Amino acid sequence: MPKTKSTLGFALATFAAVQPTVPSAQQSYSYNNYGAPGLIDMPTAQSADDAELSTTISHSPAFTRATMTFQITPRLSGSFRYGTIKNYVIATGEPTFDRSFDLRYRIIDEGRYRPAVAIGLRDIIGTGIYSSEYLVATKHLSPRLTVTGGLGWGRMATQGGFKNPLSVFGSGFNSRPGGFTGTGGQVELGRWFRGQAAFFGGVSYKATDRLTLKAEYSSDAYLLESAAGRNLIAPKTPVNLGLDYRLSDGANLQLAYLHGDTYSFGLTFATNPRKAAVPGGKGGAPIPVKPRDMKSAQALGWVTNEPAKQQLRGGMQTLLQPDGIHVEAVTLDGRQATIFIRNEKYIARAEAIGRTARVLSVATPASVDTFRIVPMVNGMPAAAVVIRRDDLARFEHDPNGAQRMFDAAQVVSHRGKPRAPDVLEGQYPRLTWSAGPYVKASYFDPDNPVRADLGLRFAARYDLAPGLVLSGQVDQRVIGNRQGSTRFDPSALPRVRSDAGRYAKADTALTKLTLASYFRPGENLYGRVTAGYLEPMYAGVSGELLWKPVDSRLALGVEVNYVQQRDFDQAFGLRNYKVATGHVSAYYDFGNGFHGQVDGGRYLAGDWGGTFALDREFVNGWKVGAYATFTNVSFSDFGEGSFDKGIRFEIPLDHFLGRPVGKTYKATLQPLSRDGGARLDVDGRLYDQIRSYHEPELEKSWGRFWR
Repeated sequence: MPKTKSTLGFALATFAAVQPTVPSAQQSYSYNNYGAPGLIDMPTAQSADDAELSTTISHSPAFTRATMTFQITPRLSGSFRYGTIKNYVIATGEPTFDRSFDLRYRIIDEGRYRPAVAIGLRDIIGTGIYSSEYLVATKHLSPRLTVTGGLGWGRMATQGGFKNPLSVFGSGFNSRPGGFTGTGGQVELGRWFRGQAAFFGGVSYKATDRLTLKAEYSSDAYLLESAAGRNLIAPKTPVNLGLDYRLSDGANLQLAYLHGDTYSFGLTFATNPRKAAVPGGKGGAPIPVKPRDMKSAQALGWVTNEPAKQQLRGGMQTLLQPDGIHVEAVTLDGRQATIFIRNEKYIARAEAIGRTARVLSVATPASVDTFRIVPMVNGMPAAAVVIRRDDLARFEHDPNGAQRMFDAAQVVSHRGKPRAPDVLEGQYPRLTWSAGPYVKASYFDPDNPVRADLGLRFAARYDLAPGLVLSGQVDQRVIGNRQGSTRFDPSALPRVRSDAGRYAKADTALTKLTLASYFRPGENLYGRVTAGYLEPMYAGVSGELLWKPVDSRLALGVEVNYVQQRDFDQAFGLRNYKVATGHVSAYYDFGNGFHGQVDGGRYLAGDWGGTFALDREFVNGWKVGAYATFTNVSFSDFGEGSFDKGIRFEIPLDHFLGRPVGKTYKATLQPLSRDGGARLDVDGRLYDQIRSYHEPELEKSWGRFWR
């Protein structure tokens, strides 16, 4: 069954982003065959722990489903599912591969006498194979016994259905449109809560701390899977029986007997960005704050002694280098020490600031009473954190020391680069390089839904001067099958991304070779100009300007690019297609970890429109979000999927290693890679690099200042 194996492969690929963490000892929910908190097929009103990210793969002779679910807020969750149904085309026996999205919201919390109540939408964007809506209530009768009852529509009303109770609001609720709109991928509002309704329900019993037993009355008759000629299941009863067994912390096994006819089994892996996968931490301890010797506070003879200053600068570098913090320059002006640092280790930027401040307390003369710490990003000063030396000593052991230190510190704008005499020797020019394995994956090709290449990557970076960077990257594929994708989807657009399979055929690829300049053109302004081979598919010039005050949650940016398509072999040749593209962007931090971005402009295919993105971000570097792009290309011209959309992740390696390394893994799951709404992928975009050192972001991670 090669198609089923491909779906299994997609699920296993997502496990790389979902590693186990410790669940609550009293956790009462478990996941169902649809990868959401529930019974066996039916949902419950329970929610996963806030921010939990899970991947469930479930299989039976009737289906194979891989589902990723994220608890977006304590009440709201979302799921992305990729499923296979065999013999979907009865005449030929061909399977179908279905992508679907779910949303569910807990509208009422469980109380002493009151059940929890949730409302859910299953398969809201797609072909509608699993399309259903439900209202469900769940109540604990004891710490171990839970009962659930609900009302379903759509697929969840194909067993024991009756007249829709919502028809009291209009006869239109009595009928439910079939099929799907156009090329699919659109929100099918016209069929929500329409057609007949049906009751479902069940019980779960936590027999032991590891084992949960389940029974349910299912309102899903499996009409699609049991159709004549498909014969994947022959339901004999609406009752399903199952169990959930916790294999280890964050890993569960599900087994079930469905409709008196067949079996299903599933595996769920769950993690939570808010909880470290490795308890504790293995990072080195910082040095303690050195008490100030007030007797020598007025001894300023060193101010005019340049050799003494050089010795002080070298001492700071020696003390900070083991922490992964590099000193680029130090300016010593009697009462103030200004240090320019490059942090390559701490995703929680406040931790780098705190460690630097403590080193300054040890390495500077007692006459220095103010520390000005300037983080550098690609040779640009991002901001400055100003700390009074006496505050540092006063709050080090205070029970509320982190908050009091933040209240006392100042985060201010800083434009000026260090003076030449203050720059440490050997900083520029500076060569760094790396070599190691890489994995490139692509998903949702119907011929093989999971494709991957494994190879070796060599990357080098040469900092010629502050803000002037030459960088390159070469990939050498060793093994893989991404080059096997030959899918051709005709559309009315230039093939700006859909030729990805042809680019993947290059065994040796120059994926990037650029010269970039980073600069500060004015107060609250940051700039970038990048030229060269910008990404595997395009070469050209990219320019960006960002406005971002250090104390603001709002930022505005503009990017303009002129690019030409590269040859498929990813050497130095170019193809004929050229395009001017660019966007105006607005970024806003909504608080509580939610961050929004809107980009409007021209895309690679020449289409005009906007991209809307929302991410949930965590102090430890985790990010989980989604985006959607709408342009002036019609859904029919765009092709299958109707518009570009996807789910994206950024995963810090610190979370799994238990020590700071400063590296993250980024991944985007797109239901389809099409040509409409495609944007240039250029390195070094400014916003995420700059804002991490500004006041709103530093405040979030300031609890790690004393780490």
